[in-house]
Amino acid sequence: MDRIVRTVRGFDGALVTIPGPGSAAPEVAWGDAFFTYAPDGRAPGHTQPYATIVTKNYPGDTASDLDRPGRLRVNIHVGRTAFRELTGAEPDRPDPATDHAAADTITPHPVYGAQSWIAVVNPGERTLATVLRLLGEAHEAARARHERRSTAGGHDER
Repeated sequence: MDRIVRTVRGFDGALVTIPGPGSAAPEVAWGDAFFTYAPDGRAPGHTQPYATIVTKNYPGDTASDLDRPGRLRVNIHVGRTAFRELTGAEPDRPDPATDHAAADTITPHPVYGAQSWIAVVNPGERTLATVLRLLGEAHEAARARHERRSTAGGHDER
């Protein structure tokens, strides 16, 4: 997790939020990481993160078996084209045979796959370089959305 967080913190305009006790975030989110594009350093109120790292199961999201010690999952919004290339599937057609608990494997996100999110449990030798590249691409896509909103005066509609 530390290497991924350090990498994202190095992106221009990246905001990495890791909530803990005393934060406004719900307790279930404590210790997890949320990556947003925020060139002013303030968390945007109307934009979802472009990637996250979760370190535990969430209600309704247990398929990755993250409550076992030493497990985490990197989640990245990649868009439909990249989703297809990475998973070989359509975002809105989940494969019930997908093993969402498989480590070091790119899979559709078990909950948000239909929105073109991928997930990697414990990125390692096979996937870490790809995960870091995808985080950079997701950051650049978030930056581009921010710039479009800024010039058009609109909102980010995911």
